Amino acid sequence: MPEYKKSAGKKPQKPNKVANILRLAVFWFIIFGIAAIAFGSFSNNVIYEEKSLSEVLALAKDEKIDSITVRGNELMVTPREGTDLKLIRSRKESGSSLQEQGFAELVDKGVIKLSVEEAADIWGNILDAALVILPTILIIGFLIYMTRQAQSMNNQSMGFGKAKARLYGNEKKKVLFEDVAGNEAAKQDLSEIVDFLKNPKKYEKLGAKIPRGVLLAGDPGTGKTLMARAVAGEAGVPFFSISGSEFAEMFVGVGASRVRDLFSKAKKNAPSIIFIDEIDAVAHKRDARGGAGREDEQTLNQILVEMDGFENETGVIVIAATNRIDMLDKALLRPGRFDRHVNVTLPERKDRIEILKVHFKNKPTEDDVDLDALAAKTAGSSGADLANIANEAAIAAARNNRKAITNKDLTEAFERIAIGPERKSKVMNDHERKLTAYHEAGHAIVGHVLPDSDPVHKVTIIPRGRTGGVTWFLPPEDRSYKNVYELKDVLARAMGGRVAERLMFGEDGITTGASSDLQHVAQLSREMVTEEGMGAKLRDQVFNSDEVNFFGDRAKIYSEKTSEIIDAEIEALNKEADARAEAVLKANKKLLDKLAEALIEKETLEAEEVKDILKGSTLPDAAKLHE
Repeated sequence: MPEYKKSAGKKPQKPNKVANILRLAVFWFIIFGIAAIAFGSFSNNVIYEEKSLSEVLALAKDEKIDSITVRGNELMVTPREGTDLKLIRSRKESGSSLQEQGFAELVDKGVIKLSVEEAADIWGNILDAALVILPTILIIGFLIYMTRQAQSMNNQSMGFGKAKARLYGNEKKKVLFEDVAGNEAAKQDLSEIVDFLKNPKKYEKLGAKIPRGVLLAGDPGTGKTLMARAVAGEAGVPFFSISGSEFAEMFVGVGASRVRDLFSKAKKNAPSIIFIDEIDAVAHKRDARGGAGREDEQTLNQILVEMDGFENETGVIVIAATNRIDMLDKALLRPGRFDRHVNVTLPERKDRIEILKVHFKNKPTEDDVDLDALAAKTAGSSGADLANIANEAAIAAARNNRKAITNKDLTEAFERIAIGPERKSKVMNDHERKLTAYHEAGHAIVGHVLPDSDPVHKVTIIPRGRTGGVTWFLPPEDRSYKNVYELKDVLARAMGGRVAERLMFGEDGITTGASSDLQHVAQLSREMVTEEGMGAKLRDQVFNSDEVNFFGDRAKIYSEKTSEIIDAEIEALNKEADARAEAVLKANKKLLDKLAEALIEKETLEAEEVKDILKGSTLPDAAKLHE
């Protein structure tokens, strides 16, 4: 196996900004100092001959001097024309004057001219130099800046076609299969890929070819990315990770170029793994709306060529993850490209227990914390959901100044994630509390009485999230399928809240509190008729379609007459649910009042309290579907 560089090394140290500023200040100070000296030198770029003051006086008496300029203690002497003397520089004693030295008489007679100037100011020289040099420096600096900008733009344009994949492989802390709880079937499929990479000759002897691609499909949060990292950790080969959206760019052809660059790097480090997360971003179905020149189609075509082109034996395995396998192009899913499809499913109860143990491993918990009970409640939750619940439980414990997580924290975290936080600031008047109590009591009684409904887990009239109250039903065990009786009981208990409002407050007393229930009923009844074949007249017929027309609208593949029958079937299911709920509540009117009063008093009732209140409830014949 060829050596390859590790992507995650030591983090580069950030430069010290203060030190950089100081160095820059010193640099410019030196530049201005040199400029000032140079300016002073240039402004006085004259060769002087040094003479003593007595020698200057003698020359003045011989009328060989034209003028003397005094600058502090320094004398600049200009000889008369016609003499062979050079410019002379001399000095007088500090505090003395030329009059005292015998020059006064010569000045009075007009033999020499005498002038006095202020002493040279070094800061003035520096300022003068700055005014001369600074514009030049600014121009040079601007030219350097523009040159660097041009180089940067050129480098950026040259780098558009480079893949932005991260390379992993030599990290000290690797993710292994033992770190991934649940999904044993998926791990089994992927462990064979690892064995392919570790022992290719074992399979080559039997004529087996290494799979070219593995597609991980599953709901969001089920651990597809974590599973891919575990494959890399187990195999110990270079692992290139990139997101599907990172192939996209505003420039045409960049995506295809990045695909070529990515596969080129992977081949150089073969055997290796390429992981493309959210591949549906660049590999969705091609249709009549597109064209050969579309950027996303060019990217997809390049992926197809790289995975199964003329160059077959590359030693590169592509692992991709998506939660929308229905959107992927068929050419990508055929054998020779993604040979294996691995379903990463939502965890079952035993898997949820193991996942919760992993997430609570490094969190202090009370001895009586019941993770089994939490696993039972969280049917349908993904691994990401469970991780979120564990984190929220720790936050709840910290919020209440506890040193360890308790069962109360688990319950609060679960309900916060499932429904939303309690809206303690929401204040309801007495009528709203009574209305909410009867509404939730209606759900609870119908669900408790109907034989194929899940049992009541909890009832509360405390507002949570967007709801004014909640009636919670939890299945006793995980189930993959539901029959028509179970679904009809779901419809009836969903209608229980609206029916209870109508029975207690009349037709004029119903409110908007049942809007979400009615939406749920409408959606479920339509799915039963159009997708599950559970209609009375349209039994065993489905009318769902993923086909879209040229404008992107969903195609309608059945007639208007069938559409009318579907609407009638849905209406019949809704009316049946309403009638069954009304029959149950009328038959158990006294228990409805008793449960509503208990909710008004306590606000929240647990499963056992609901069972005690509803002892002696009856199922009327009008609500029965089967004996």
